[in-house]
Amino acid sequence: MIDELRKRAVSTALVLLVTGAATAGMAQEKGGGDVTGPYELVPNWPQNPCGLGYQVGSAGGIFAESPNRVYIFQRGCLPELKDGTWGEPDSLIPSRNASGWDLSQKDPKRHPRWDNVLLIVDRDGKKIDSWEQYNHMFVRPHKVLINPYDPERHVWLVDDGSQQLWKITNDGKKIVMTLGEFKVQGNDEKHFARPTDIAWLPDGTFFVSDGYVNTRVVKFDKDGKFLLTWGQKGNEPNETRPGYMNTVHSIAIDKQRRVYVADRANSRIQIFDENGKFLDVWPGVPRPYYIYMSDDQHLSISDGRTSKFTKFDLNGKLLSSWGTFGAMPGGFWGVHQFSVDSEGNLYTADVHVGRPQKFRPKPGVNPALLVGVPMKATASN
Repeated sequence: MIDELRKRAVSTALVLLVTGAATAGMAQEKGGGDVTGPYELVPNWPQNPCGLGYQVGSAGGIFAESPNRVYIFQRGCLPELKDGTWGEPDSLIPSRNASGWDLSQKDPKRHPRWDNVLLIVDRDGKKIDSWEQYNHMFVRPHKVLINPYDPERHVWLVDDGSQQLWKITNDGKKIVMTLGEFKVQGNDEKHFARPTDIAWLPDGTFFVSDGYVNTRVVKFDKDGKFLLTWGQKGNEPNETRPGYMNTVHSIAIDKQRRVYVADRANSRIQIFDENGKFLDVWPGVPRPYYIYMSDDQHLSISDGRTSKFTKFDLNGKLLSSWGTFGAMPGGFWGVHQFSVDSEGNLYTADVHVGRPQKFRPKPGVNPALLVGVPMKATASN
């Protein structure tokens, strides 16, 4: 009996100790929850490139080559919202993709003002360049990327409306490769049907996710020679068969040369070897808009259903989740592409509210919560 009373006393003391510690901890902080997770928003970034009375259209792509050189690939300039404050809409609005705007260029009266489509800004968001010479090629800008293994830092652009992708010198002066035929859909070695993304192997071999209409991955050598393709049309939204896909929206590759494919409409990630052999699947990943492989070998994903950022290890284990849906500054509504610079700053392109945003890590934040820096070219690659 005495032993039992002692056990109860010890148990009660432990409960009081834990409760007291928790209460003390709570007393040091008030409130809870935040919009931007492990990051803080950099305000007024970028500076408005479209001029007084206008704002950027739907933001399809963003890529940070360095903290002082960030590419934004967006869909023209549109009239400001009614409050006149660029980047801070009054309320949730219909997609900047739509709302009566005609990206097909068939109706000039309903086409956005077609400038500042591919622009480059510095760390303060000030425009330092704009590739106006290529505006005639763009229909529906989708992604902007640089191969991490390319010492010349060519810029790659993907436009699912033009059915093309381009490799351009870093200074923007010369197109060195064009794949696809302008506004011609196809499902063969020379055509795409709304391509979406690109990923590379260290030797320059690259893979294109293709895409909204086609449901495949296409592999090319470093010179753009077709090598092979895989993928079949599935039955969305609950397809479970390996290799069957719907809305093949993004692609990434790890250091073991495994290819990760965002099977967006089926809310899953499929994993293949570099020749299309099925290896694994991660189900229950809500509408993956963009997938990103960091150098420390984690896969981060922008979730198109909940507007959260999720981070996984390469066994598919969910490690973290954060982010808030909304059109307010720091919120997300359809992060179509995101990028991280060498300083750890995060850049996002909201496709549904038409805005790029920049975030910096909060002071003292746990690095494990952040999106890692991008893949690096090393001797081991």
